[in-house]
Amino acid sequence: MDQVNLTAWAGKQDMSSGSIDATMAAMLAATLEHGDAPRMGDVLPQLWHWCAILPTVPNNALAKDGHPALGGFLPPVPLERRMWAGGALTFHAPLHVGEVITRHSTIAKVSEKHGATGPMVFVTVDHEVHGEDGLAITERQDIVYLAIPDSFTPPRKQPLPEGAAYAEDVRVNEALLFRYSACTFNAHRIHFDLPYAQKVENYPGLVVHGPLQATRLIAGAARTKGRTPDGFTFRGVHPLFHDDGLHLRGTWEDGTLRLWAGTSLGHQTMQASATWEEMT
Repeated sequence: MDQVNLTAWAGKQDMSSGSIDATMAAMLAATLEHGDAPRMGDVLPQLWHWCAILPTVPNNALAKDGHPALGGFLPPVPLERRMWAGGALTFHAPLHVGEVITRHSTIAKVSEKHGATGPMVFVTVDHEVHGEDGLAITERQDIVYLAIPDSFTPPRKQPLPEGAAYAEDVRVNEALLFRYSACTFNAHRIHFDLPYAQKVENYPGLVVHGPLQATRLIAGAARTKGRTPDGFTFRGVHPLFHDDGLHLRGTWEDGTLRLWAGTSLGHQTMQASATWEEMT
């Protein structure tokens, strides 16, 4: 990494656009067990905008892990493992099925650190997402790059809370991961290629997408409160694998719904929170 000035990528910008049509809305509804699919003109469920603007690079521009090759908008970090570690979103206005969605992205920060597992690079990307009526979402995306370890050493396990106000259990299997990868046009092989996940990246199983967990959590938060959140943050704390159950929990704390995703063994994989502004 000494040969690459990664911090020079800070301030780099990108503009892209896309939409979610009725077909994609039906695919997402089936994948996420949403119920009836939203129709053209209906409000788009929160976080479904992640499927509107897709990484449509050609196959010959993909790296061996299925991600777009180094360079382009994101810095060319010479570490093999890339993870969407977390993020924060503020919702200003709804998006709708069928409308053009535009995303203005800026690399806010690139920092290099050295932890117990070796070198790490953190990239923070700020997004402004606009619908046809103006600004809809401001979003911070946190990406972390790591070296692939020689063997899987799990992070410290943190137990799921008890006495939850919101509780939901989701069945996880290979079909769910394949479908969500298809909806997001995500070719990262850790989500669908078991030999690659186990033999190259040294995971014990297929990895459940962090955005998939976050999308299920925010949907549960909206049902618990009776209306969609105005703010949402999430952070991955432990990998979730395809042979784990996905257990979603939430507890109230001073008007904020604290949320967790976890495994059937009872430990957390994601921490999140949903907030609502006071209605006037």
